[in-house]
Amino acid sequence: MKNKVFLLFLLVTFTITSAQVRKIEFVQYKLDNGLNVILHQDNSTPIVAIVVLYHVGSKNEDPERTGFAHFFEHLMFEGSPNIPRGEYFKIIEAAGGELNANTSFDRTLYYEILPSNQLELGLYMESERMLHLKIDSIGVETQRKVVKEERKQRYENQPYGSLIEKIFSNAYKVHPYRWTPIGQVQYIDQAKLDEFIAFYKKYYVPQNATLCIAGDIDIKKTKELVQKYFGEIPPGKEEIVRPNIAEPEQTKEIREVIYDNVQLPMVAFAYHMPAQGTPDYYALSVLTTLLSGGESSRLQKEIKDKQQKALAVGSIPIPMEDPGLFIVYGLANVGVKAEELEEAIQNEIEKVKKELISEYEFKKIRNQIESDFVKENSTMLGIAENLANYFVYYGDANLINTEIQRYMKVTREDIKRVANKYLRNENRVVLYYLPKSMEKSEK
Repeated sequence: MKNKVFLLFLLVTFTITSAQVRKIEFVQYKLDNGLNVILHQDNSTPIVAIVVLYHVGSKNEDPERTGFAHFFEHLMFEGSPNIPRGEYFKIIEAAGGELNANTSFDRTLYYEILPSNQLELGLYMESERMLHLKIDSIGVETQRKVVKEERKQRYENQPYGSLIEKIFSNAYKVHPYRWTPIGQVQYIDQAKLDEFIAFYKKYYVPQNATLCIAGDIDIKKTKELVQKYFGEIPPGKEEIVRPNIAEPEQTKEIREVIYDNVQLPMVAFAYHMPAQGTPDYYALSVLTTLLSGGESSRLQKEIKDKQQKALAVGSIPIPMEDPGLFIVYGLANVGVKAEELEEAIQNEIEKVKKELISEYEFKKIRNQIESDFVKENSTMLGIAENLANYFVYYGDANLINTEIQRYMKVTREDIKRVANKYLRNENRVVLYYLPKSMEKSEK
């Protein structure tokens, strides 16, 4: 318990200032088996973050076996011949650490944050599941139940829980982004044990993984530990082919009304946008800061505060390896119709399309973007995850130091241009979530 309290204290006190004063240095290399390794040394606090990013997400799945990547997010904690079932979390937490994992459309990421004197333990634990994860009927059946319960709680029994699934299934017709990482329960139920084993052997292999370690380490000693625990893991035998399916351009607005167990209407727009890392992606990211970056943003000030038509309103560009979506949403205030809220949001979008933003507003959002960029790298976990992401998605881990320049190249004219180019009615999906009580009256 003392170790855990001490670790939390260190995480809280590791401030933004330390990230601002220096460049983030790192060492990058590759093992003979293809494992990419990135090391960042920072001895200011005795903690270390270990990240393993596998370049496999829901877009790598068979359309009739969706949910596999997310399933493995859970299954990878089942243990190995040397780690008893159910002990993975207990071992890390007993050492004063914390751990978790997450799955996206494009990748699956596992991490541990540990006192730095437990670095070897963390590397051992990660190497065990990369080398010989325990995949048996007991573990598979256990995780089937866990995943189904998670889907029920987060998607099926939660107000507006189907929003993301509805957005992506409407926006994508051929690209594998048309299903979300949670997948469909029936496919997980139908899958046989050997299918899970085959998925593991194909994707959870050294050449499809990036190991990133950040924190209180010695580079030479850490390299020795990495070689000790990962160097002998054999590379996968199958070629990993990335999906190269291009989603056809949308030429007509798509609308759907969902009657759900909700009290208030919700409106959501989803516009097709370019992949992360492209110049227009950065311009759209700046645009979202203008629209919803904080309490003084346009959507907040106008629709929530002044007009009081929404309890919540915002926008977010979802960064994806392939072309993604720019989402704008609003949760209606009591007594406000969905049509009224849609009109209010559309009016704010039209303003951006017609009028160049002021120099004052532009400077404010640039400052906010710079601040957010620094905050992302204010913890060892943030640094480790960003180094891995930049390498896997962009092929350049040093973007952790330089990507801010891409944001700063965006001009006021770029913001207006991308608003007109992408925030078009024919390029969007519009969803209404309405209370079930309205269903009969609407017909």
